[in-house]
Amino acid sequence: ISKEVLTNPSFYEISSHKQNFKEEYFFNISDYDTLNKTIKKIKPDFIFHLAAQSLVSVSYENPLETINSNVIGTANLLEVLRNLDEDCVAVLITSDKVYKNVEKSSGYEEGDTIGGHDIYSGSKGAADTLIHSYYKTYFSSNAKVKIVSARAGNVIGGGDWSKDRLIPDAIKSLSDKKKIIIRNPNFNRPWQHVLEPLNGYLELGMKLYRNPEKYSGAWNFGTEK
Repeated sequence: ISKEVLTNPSFYEISSHKQNFKEEYFFNISDYDTLNKTIKKIKPDFIFHLAAQSLVSVSYENPLETINSNVIGTANLLEVLRNLDEDCVAVLITSDKVYKNVEKSSGYEEGDTIGGHDIYSGSKGAADTLIHSYYKTYFSSNAKVKIVSARAGNVIGGGDWSKDRLIPDAIKSLSDKKKIIIRNPNFNRPWQHVLEPLNGYLELGMKLYRNPEKYSGAWNFGTEK
């Protein structure tokens, strides 16, 4: 399920695996009725929720779109799951930006305070709080539906052509024979290849399926330091 193909060029468009997708649906997950009907039709064994407005710069330009996607969209999925009468494991991806920024040099841990000084971070923190609230209220004793939140950020990898990304911006500048502009040269970021957290999400889903009491909650995916 995806809102649309967001970038050009796009790995999705050129992928030889596109023809192997069993089913695909294009709509905004902030549309509860369509999401509810689609999930009930699919009857998925596993859900990996990565749909989001994922760009900080866009959140400044269009805060309501960001909130609708990241907060309302997540709430819609949680509500669909609450009313789902099927066995299902849901790994809900938020962000490492859920944490209140207190300028820690050691990085943030799962039990640190949730918060955000900008719309993107606030929307992700709100989504993560909703996941926790729904788990405590509805899913902690639900034998059929199992949910967990996973937090990661600052990934790199082929196929990322989103705006205001460090490596895509550098490649675009080189392709256009322009100067490479580093927007925040004094910032430190713990980068990880996109396949690392994706592998972690798959493993987390498997572990949640086998042992929900142990693996429910929130899990960070990132570099060692």
